[in-house]
Amino acid sequence: MSSLPPFQDLLDRHADDVLGFLVAAVGPQDAEDCFQETFLSALRAYPRFGEGGNLRGWLLTIAHRKAIDHHRARSRRAKPVGDAPEVAVEDRGPSTGIWAAVAGLPPKQRTAVALRFACDLPHSEIAAAIGSSEQAARRSLHEGIKKLRKELA
Repeated sequence: MSSLPPFQDLLDRHADDVLGFLVAAVGPQDAEDCFQETFLSALRAYPRFGEGGNLRGWLLTIAHRKAIDHHRARSRRAKPVGDAPEVAVEDRGPSTGIWAAVAGLPPKQRTAVALRFACDLPHSEIAAAIGSSEQAARRSLHEGIKKLRKELA
C-alpha cells in the first residue's frame, strides 16, 4: 500500500509554488501551458514515485524541465521577416520590473533566482531541480542576483 497522498491533494498543496516558478521562468503568457504540462507529466509518473521522496522538489524539477522545453521550442519557431505591427500590451504585473529582468537572465541563473525567490527553496532543492551540485546552484543564484543588481541599479 502506498503512502502517497491523492494526486488532487498534491496539486492543491503545490500549485501556487509551481505556477509562481513558471511565471518567473517562462513569463505569464506561457506559464499556464507549462503548468498544465507539468502536472500532466507528474500525473503520469505519480504511481511510480518512490516512498519518502520530496514531492514539492519533484514537481519543481518537472516544472524546470518543462520551462527548458518551452525555451528550446521557442528558439526553433520561425522568426518574422518583416516588422511586426506595434500592439499595446496590458500590464500583467510579474512581466514587468524585476521579473522582466529575471526573464532576461541565462537559463540556470533565471531558474535559480525564480526557485529561490518565487518558491523560497533552499539551495539543496534548487540544485536538485536544475540538476547541479549545491555549490553550482549557489553560484548560479549569486551570478543571477549580481546581474539583476547591475541591471536594475
